[in-house]
Amino acid sequence: MAALSAAIARTTPEAFAEAVFAEALQRFGAFLDGIQRYQGVTPAPRPAEPPVAMQAGVMRLLDYGAGTPGENGPPVLVVPSLVNRGYVLDLAEGRSLLRDLAGRGLRPLLVDWGMPGAAERDYSLTDYITGPLQAAFDFAAALDAGKPALLGYCMGGNLALALAQRNCGAVAALALLATPWDFQAGQAANLAMLTMMAPALEAVIAHQGVLPTDMLQAMFLGLNPAGPGAKFRTFAQMTPGSERERVFVALEDWLNDGVPLAGPVARECLFEWYLENTPREGRWSVAGAAVDPAAVDVPTLCVVPRADYIVPPESAKPLAALIPGAELSVVDAGHIGMVTGGGAAKSLYGPLGDWLETALT
Repeated sequence: MAALSAAIARTTPEAFAEAVFAEALQRFGAFLDGIQRYQGVTPAPRPAEPPVAMQAGVMRLLDYGAGTPGENGPPVLVVPSLVNRGYVLDLAEGRSLLRDLAGRGLRPLLVDWGMPGAAERDYSLTDYITGPLQAAFDFAAALDAGKPALLGYCMGGNLALALAQRNCGAVAALALLATPWDFQAGQAANLAMLTMMAPALEAVIAHQGVLPTDMLQAMFLGLNPAGPGAKFRTFAQMTPGSERERVFVALEDWLNDGVPLAGPVARECLFEWYLENTPREGRWSVAGAAVDPAAVDVPTLCVVPRADYIVPPESAKPLAALIPGAELSVVDAGHIGMVTGGGAAKSLYGPLGDWLETALT
């Protein structure tokens, strides 16, 4: 840094401005190259979707155990976020947490929330948890394979936590991946922005009944403004037809395949969870009952990605301290890379599978 400062001091303002402009132009050109290449790549076929075990409204329960060693194994109800599609947990060949668990003899049942229909557009978090999510749990619990485990990812972990509390005594284990609890920890700049945006967001929700996908995408991009440029410049240099290219395209297609968020849910999450920090303050309730981690008396594992900027570690770690006997595992990954990255099999799939096998036997 000292050498850079000295070099800048020796440079005229005109030369410095020219150098900055040239670097910016080069980076922008590389970014455009990456975008154009992405648009021209034919994506690899997605893994075949497993059978639908049951359906409640637009929610489908996908049976990843069907036709695998886990077909009659202990059920694991997998709860993804309502914001993004759950198939990030089955992204591509070799990058599938769900198929890895099924190969171990467990029976993963993925909650596929689907696109909000006429009824779901008016759903609150209570409606989702006591309605389709409870129906999915009841299905899993009725299987002749023992008590089900719950596995929640991101916001899905919050839903799984509330579900575990509501079904005390009927849950075998709870695993929470990158699940926030203190929604204001590590989020000062983002909270200031959200506070300023709140009136406009409320106007959109009131007019459309949902928070549109494009607005959700823009908000996620705002968490890491330099990210898109960096990733597409990197993509422009990848070897055509390589494994890295294949996974990049699959992940980017998933990112662009979002769903709108029901209006009441958007208000609860943005204005209550984040701006009021209701979960940490003990004021988030489902069907009139406060969601209390201390009341969740099941073997619990909290996995926290060290490089997560969507759910900062300081937001997720408090949950492990509040659930009696919960184990905390910190992995060297980001929020999405934890489940899709090249090291995910070693850092997450294996240890999580081992933990679930132990908890379910």
